[in-house]
Amino acid sequence: MDILTRRRFLLASGVAGAGALAAGAGAYGLSDLFDTAGDRDPQARTLVLVTLYGGNDGLNTVVPYADPAYQDARPELAYSADEVKRLDDRVGLNPALAGLHRLYGEGRLAIVRGVGYPTPNRSHFRSMDIWQTARPDRPEHTGWLGRWLDGVGGDPRLAVSFEPTLPPLLAGARSAGAAVPVTERKARRPVGDPTLAKLAVAEPGEPAGQARAAACFADLRAVDAMLTEVRDAAEEADEADDGGNDDRPAATATGGARSPLAAQLDLVAQCVEAGVSSRVFSVSLGGFDTHADEKQLQAVLLGQVDKALTGFVDRMAGTEAGRRVVVAVYSEFGRRVRANASDGTDHGTASDVFLLGAGVRGGLHGEPPSLTRLDDGDLRFTTDFRDVYASLLERVLDTEPEQVLAGWRGRLSGVLT
Repeated sequence: MDILTRRRFLLASGVAGAGALAAGAGAYGLSDLFDTAGDRDPQARTLVLVTLYGGNDGLNTVVPYADPAYQDARPELAYSADEVKRLDDRVGLNPALAGLHRLYGEGRLAIVRGVGYPTPNRSHFRSMDIWQTARPDRPEHTGWLGRWLDGVGGDPRLAVSFEPTLPPLLAGARSAGAAVPVTERKARRPVGDPTLAKLAVAEPGEPAGQARAAACFADLRAVDAMLTEVRDAAEEADEADDGGNDDRPAATATGGARSPLAAQLDLVAQCVEAGVSSRVFSVSLGGFDTHADEKQLQAVLLGQVDKALTGFVDRMAGTEAGRRVVVAVYSEFGRRVRANASDGTDHGTASDVFLLGAGVRGGLHGEPPSLTRLDDGDLRFTTDFRDVYASLLERVLDTEPEQVLAGWRGRLSGVLT
């Protein structure tokens, strides 16, 4: 979702007052996060929430290849048994998700089936509003993680977004998370001229003000070098994905052009490894509103998701702090069961949620929705998304879910350790 669309989303959804947003968005930078290194409980867990904007097609992500109803409903879009990355004798992952297929085999990927909410809404704005506020029954002015932030003291650095603007889910009634966006401009080389380098070194006996200026300049050069490394890595990953071809999917009303998900997750990894105080990170990728020519476009997008997530999860497995990270991946809705006339799919309802990391019990969880017992052509949800949130709040963020989710008592069973 591009900046303009995200701002419209903030206004249209009614989430968060200007005061709450100003308390977090734009007020903090990377140096403020790293200033908290070592302040957190080493036993505390970390939640990384990945939003796929636009409504990812769940049926072509976790593919029921053996179900005749799937093949009949979308003959041009359906994947065959020979194409998918098989999970069992009935379902498999999209061919672009080879890395996630490996993580599934290693027990580090849990797939929660049929996640949705009562009386589904097919508007991007309203459905994302529901997912981010966790209130499907009525409009709400705070995000579910914003309410968690209110309850744990309100320090914006506890809940960080590496996105262009603060997502509504991090906006509370009295506070808001910190927005530290990763820019997509062409990275410049770090400042390396020897003369400039000398400006970052305090001279013996110089006035205190000049010494402070030298220290600030040294910090600036360090951040400059780190951001250059991150951006270069993201550009190299993008070039590898598309073979150096700059022809990228066009922006959509809900997703914008390709976003550096790998770069966002690289910054999350650096923060986790440094032991910053942040307990929640929000990252995203847009472009999943696939009304036409879906098969190829979704495969490109899922390939980006796959590479970014598997690299991040593998990296997190290498440290104790990383093994306390749980990743949750969701989209505002799935797509219709039947394909449309443009080789795409229209807005639907229930879909799957992915949970990744050392703290999950891998496998398929929950009941898959029926492809023949539909609600006006849409899947009927079998798992309420608040069950997922409640389990994340309880098992990852050490919080009573009822305090955040308006008394909700449902939970996932046997998914999080």
